Amino acid sequence: MKEIIVTVKKEFVNKYKKGYPLILEEALENTKSLKEEGQIITLIDENKAFLGKGYYGKQNKGCGWILSNSKNSNLDYKFFYDKIRNAFSKRIKLYHSRDTSCFRVFNGEGDGIGGLTIDYFDEYYLITWYSKGMYEFKDNILKAIKSLVSFDGIYEKKRFEENGMVVDEDSYVCGKKAPEPLVVKENSVNFAIYLNDGAMVGVFLDQKEVRKSIRDKYSRGKSVLNTFSYTGAFSMAAAKGGAITTSVDLASRSLEKTTENFTINNINPAKHKIIVEDVFLYFKRAKKEELKFDVVILDPPSFATSKDNRFSAAKDYKDLMKSAIEITEDKGLIIASTNCATFNMAKFKKFIDDAFKECNKNYEILEEHSLPEDFAVTDKFLEGNYLKVVFVRMY
Repeated sequence: MKEIIVTVKKEFVNKYKKGYPLILEEALENTKSLKEEGQIITLIDENKAFLGKGYYGKQNKGCGWILSNSKNSNLDYKFFYDKIRNAFSKRIKLYHSRDTSCFRVFNGEGDGIGGLTIDYFDEYYLITWYSKGMYEFKDNILKAIKSLVSFDGIYEKKRFEENGMVVDEDSYVCGKKAPEPLVVKENSVNFAIYLNDGAMVGVFLDQKEVRKSIRDKYSRGKSVLNTFSYTGAFSMAAAKGGAITTSVDLASRSLEKTTENFTINNINPAKHKIIVEDVFLYFKRAKKEELKFDVVILDPPSFATSKDNRFSAAKDYKDLMKSAIEITEDKGLIIASTNCATFNMAKFKKFIDDAFKECNKNYEILEEHSLPEDFAVTDKFLEGNYLKVVFVRMY
């Protein structure tokens, strides 16, 4: 595929000179030459000075990524091999952990290749491709993985349907097929993983430090409400720490998935509540019934739509926080989390502050978390550090 040269608009040149890696369509003078995803693009300014080399690949943000700031770089097998080897070697101590067998080994632009992530689940690797353009490099990336590590099997997710949804097809690539479920450990808590079950495999690895903190510091003898609970990962951490949990999620499969996770952790699910209900309706009902919890966990998706409610983290997080405050015990804890990349931690804390003010309650922040170490980020792309978690004590 032939390499193409594209000029960057004057007002964006400084951004790229400083190393910004995401190629924005609105930053380019002429996008007509961009025809095939996977094309190698060289960005230049109006004086033909080199700004970066990358690839064309449309995703829900941007239309490609700069992979190299060197004019002479060849985006060939050696390039991908070196990037992946470097990322894997940085995680070497995680491979030797006795109590954790799942983590991220390659995190997109944080490891030098935007549009690609690789996760490790107990001898299985899961590659996620975020555009057809990135997928064009599949052969080099697979070859690099195969030459660097031994494995039981490799799976893939193609997240390049409309709105970043996953292409619905068999995810198996090579090696042995994974058992269903594949049981992995994170800080000695077990999780049931399904590598061939759509976009969501069973646990979000970016919340590992948060779960550990919940288990070790805030669970003993507590009542914990886990909202938007999915497979109950936070509930497992809390229950392991000695809490009685209530898990609430709209998806009917959350009942079966959460029950399964309790079972593989040798915890009796009958001692915990698993409720399939719209979280927003549950908040209303809990307030009416005067239910109160010692700990409330809020980890909504950035956008959520149900029959009765539409939620956008950027617009509605403050109101969600107010609903949580109403059913939290005095001196109780709210764990507020978002993966929305469109606002930063300062703005997130403002939502929290406004919610407490409007509820006439005081609070103190006990802990703050962003992405764990295996989710490498670059200071050239601040949006990549999307996770914001705040532990808030109410009084």
